[in-house]
Amino acid sequence: MTIKVGDKVPSAKFQVVNEGGMGDTVAASDFFAGKKVVLFALPGAYTPTCSKQHLPGFVAKAAQFGEKGIDVVACLSVNDSFVMAAWGSDQGAFGKVAMLADGNADFTKAVGLGVDLSGFGLGYRSQRYAMVVEDGVVTTLDVEEGGKFEVSSCDAVLKKV
Repeated sequence: MTIKVGDKVPSAKFQVVNEGGMGDTVAASDFFAGKKVVLFALPGAYTPTCSKQHLPGFVAKAAQFGEKGIDVVACLSVNDSFVMAAWGSDQGAFGKVAMLADGNADFTKAVGLGVDLSGFGLGYRSQRYAMVVEDGVVTTLDVEEGGKFEVSSCDAVLKKV
């Protein structure tokens, strides 16, 4: 079942990555508790659209989210913590965007937003989407159609918050 607006985020776990590659494993329900969070998810670190458009947009405009009352901007991908740390460092994300490693796709599966990209050699990954979560409850959710990059872009999300 796919998560929808009005649902609470599941307690599935992911890692909040630090620049060294490790981080704290936390339950999503705890990560989102008491905060207003923009979460954007994408198929994979270092992939073309993710590296050239998706993450860079949020890094460049992170402060604008803070001005609109967002406590945390977070990027989630089905990659291990070391890959997310290296990618976050390469992109200048640390201190602006929280990098979340969903290495086993636990969160991705729990919210029902996974996709099998085995045909492209990528295995099971996250769909591209953006959601706003307020104190653990999804208030907006925009999932991209396959191959698109529109509704989950930084500019599209900024217009909604």
